[in-house]
Amino acid sequence: MRHWYAIYSSILHLYFSAGYYRLPESAKDTISPTKPIRRLLKIAGYTLVRLVGNLFQSVENPESLQGKVWLYVVSQNNYDSLKFIPQELPEAVFVAGQNKNVGRYRHQVARISLRSKLFYYYKFLPLFFLFLRDKRRRALRFFDILFDAVGFHEVYLRKLQKYRPQAIVFANDHNTDARAMLLAARRLGIKTIYIQHASVSTLFPPLQFSLSLLEGQDSLDKYRQCGPVAGRVELIGMPKADAFVAYRNQHARIQAIGISFNPLDDTGEIEQLLRHLTQDFPATKIMLRPHPRDTRPVGSLLAVSPSISLSDSRSVSSFDYLRHLDAQISGTSGIHLEAVLLNVWSIFYSMNAREVVEDYYGFIRHGLVEAPADYAALRMLLQQHLDQKPQVYERARYYSATAGTAYDGRSGALALKHIKAFIG
Repeated sequence: MRHWYAIYSSILHLYFSAGYYRLPESAKDTISPTKPIRRLLKIAGYTLVRLVGNLFQSVENPESLQGKVWLYVVSQNNYDSLKFIPQELPEAVFVAGQNKNVGRYRHQVARISLRSKLFYYYKFLPLFFLFLRDKRRRALRFFDILFDAVGFHEVYLRKLQKYRPQAIVFANDHNTDARAMLLAARRLGIKTIYIQHASVSTLFPPLQFSLSLLEGQDSLDKYRQCGPVAGRVELIGMPKADAFVAYRNQHARIQAIGISFNPLDDTGEIEQLLRHLTQDFPATKIMLRPHPRDTRPVGSLLAVSPSISLSDSRSVSSFDYLRHLDAQISGTSGIHLEAVLLNVWSIFYSMNAREVVEDYYGFIRHGLVEAPADYAALRMLLQQHLDQKPQVYERARYYSATAGTAYDGRSGALALKHIKAFIG
């Protein structure tokens, strides 16, 4: 059982870390509900819909999996980050777990059957008691995440033995199913490649891939704080931004402001911000963008003013949203970096005074964004630059290695160069 515990400690590295436990409940609630009864209901629903439901579904197509390069994805964002690869690597195929939600790409991925996952749940109680002994508070708070994770490693180990992919490319290094796939591949000696799909933090697991393609020096510096870095590392910029370099903002005047928010943010404070902005800057268009995991209604926010419109993050990519903006306001979010890469002035502004996540990505500390302390400071900042928007693109260089180089807008080509050489 100690062997099980070692495997699942690695799989659950992020969620059972002290740093993650200390995050505000609003940040954790979308992954693991705050109320215990909701966590129990989540487990019941998962058991009936996923574990039992999987038994009656046949989803696996062996021909699409055998001997291919797997592009393993756990979200729509993951798919967007890797979709440049099949254009130059025809043996690559997108792969996801049986019921994994990958948004609009749900019909474009080969599925891995998880029928047998149910039969590994005899491990749950022993694992739970082991975690209770070593990490009692975290085990009690996140027992639902442990429940979800059980069986992924065992099933993926069998699937990899069966299909023997040439290599597996990941765009996520911390979700439980992605961690399970990585550990299974490492155990079997299958090559693993990681392409960073979003900003990282020092809470993430140590890099354990054969080849890691990171966006820039910031990411490498953070991963070195996470623990020993295994395998080879190359800095390649952000491939998913390549197609949008041509739309880099060249406006002098701020005519459109975006407000991106997520479950960390308080809707009351968002509404208050909207009322202030529409009153103080009546000629400026405002576009709201909720995070894909934020399912709260936005009707009352849109009703504040006819100058406010909505960007649907489930169907519109972040870069398509950003190309229509001159400035962008949000709290703790990786979208700040994407905005700056498109020369959109990005401002860090807390929209939850009760639960503040202090500079999670280090964007304030490294000068990527401005961070006014309150609305009065934000209004003054916008008024000062309304007719002369700051040119901010160069600020991204520490975060995106190709910014301003010969590979600017060609990060995907650089990534493919490394992948092809590595796979051989």
